[in-house]
Amino acid sequence: MSDHDVIVVGSGMNSLVCAALATKAGRRVLVLERNDVLGGCIRTEELFDGFTHDLLSQWYPLFMGGPAYGELADDLAAHGVEFANTEKPTGVLTGDGRALVLTTDRAENVTRFEAAGEGDGERYAAEMDRFLARDAELAFGLLGQELWSWSAARTLFSHGRKRGFRELAAFVGESLEPARPWLERTFSSEVARALVSPWMLHVGLRPDDAYSAVMSKVILAALEMGGMPVVVGGSVRIVDAFRRIVEGGGGEMRTGAEVERVVVEDGRAVGVRLVGGEELRATKAVVANVTPTQLYGRLLEGVPLPEEVAARAGRYRYGRSDMQIHYALDARPEWVDADLADVAIVHLCDSVDAQSQAMNEADRGLLPGRATVVVGQPCAVDPSRAPEGKWIVWIQLQELPSRPRGDAAGEIAVEGAWTPAVGEAYADRIQRRLDEAMPGFSDLVVGRKVLTPADLEAMNPNLVGGDPYSGACTVDQFFLWRPFPGAKGHETPVRQLYHIGASTHPGPGLGGGSGYLVAKALG
Repeated sequence: MSDHDVIVVGSGMNSLVCAALATKAGRRVLVLERNDVLGGCIRTEELFDGFTHDLLSQWYPLFMGGPAYGELADDLAAHGVEFANTEKPTGVLTGDGRALVLTTDRAENVTRFEAAGEGDGERYAAEMDRFLARDAELAFGLLGQELWSWSAARTLFSHGRKRGFRELAAFVGESLEPARPWLERTFSSEVARALVSPWMLHVGLRPDDAYSAVMSKVILAALEMGGMPVVVGGSVRIVDAFRRIVEGGGGEMRTGAEVERVVVEDGRAVGVRLVGGEELRATKAVVANVTPTQLYGRLLEGVPLPEEVAARAGRYRYGRSDMQIHYALDARPEWVDADLADVAIVHLCDSVDAQSQAMNEADRGLLPGRATVVVGQPCAVDPSRAPEGKWIVWIQLQELPSRPRGDAAGEIAVEGAWTPAVGEAYADRIQRRLDEAMPGFSDLVVGRKVLTPADLEAMNPNLVGGDPYSGACTVDQFFLWRPFPGAKGHETPVRQLYHIGASTHPGPGLGGGSGYLVAKALG
């Protein structure tokens, strides 16, 4: 038996933020990680000699633009964390060779959108100006607050008084608009629409889902204002800095420590029991960075819970799956449009319709015939990731079924599971797309590593079925209703037990939002 003030289950970004802030507030914190390395979805490895790869997540615009970074920036810097950024955070290349790049300069963006389609630059500026002047404060404010709180109520009341409560209600209604009609109304060019719509993949939505239009504006504003920062030398450095903050304050981080149960006495969480039987006590709180099905199914097994809470947790839905491909290249590739050479994230996306088709195929259990491809170029931001003159390409594919039943193109034999052979065959299809976008790409490859949805779940049990966002992000499982209707933010029916992570508000991403909110609640 060992006493701590706070025990944090899991060591992902939200856990690290929560642990660091609780430590700075004077709490003795213990972080428990089942794997042999800390970080959750922050995982850095040298897959090939001299090449530093972030295997899962690696981009930090949400963190650097959020409140956690505002409080921890000096501590992280003191422990060696340095961020590199870019003036070209994102771009798109369509199948017919049209490209468009978004920069961190408004005037430059207006010029670029105008060149893509007559009037598109002016309409882009008008949409961004309107959003930033009227809606951004409220949108970002609600994403950064505990929604079931007096603070959120005061924010809504303040905006209601300022703009009128009827207009506030109109904002809520307008915020439910899908991205497709907004894109079609705003931009005349297909390439401008294709620049924006793939970003819905990064928030777990399709362009036809409710509230995807307002999320498009949130993302465009964040990219234009904040760029696409990465941790110099690999994300492992920020994990190590968080560890030093916690340990420097008297806390501890343990790997190879899988939690079997939350220990509950008289309706209050008092600690955890590890696989193997060791019990660890927490005097103030247990904070679980897990999915609802893990928390209410396994970790609280046998604990009396309200019937409806258990039922709703059991109905929690997971979304489409993700696949990662990591390339080490012998030289910097040449894009068909040279303007994409130093862009952090390029999407290969033919159109909004093509994206919708790929997502529909995935929803029906099929490998998409022509997927949207997320091409990350970390060396464009941080050249230290690869030996001089060489390059890394980080591929993310977010339109995949967790259990493939077939192939939309009829080329790959699928038997209902992600086998290594299926993963490699699908990666070959994606690599042919890369050869179209960067002629001669395959000739530069010195190493390729494929991580299928099954591999991702094996690495991190929060990625159920390979879902990178730990649960579908549709409106019935978001905002007030994340993780499920009836849940009160990050509190649980068990006193002193808090729920954080991508399955909770404000959702997925490297922002550390839920960890920040719970750390503040702990005082």
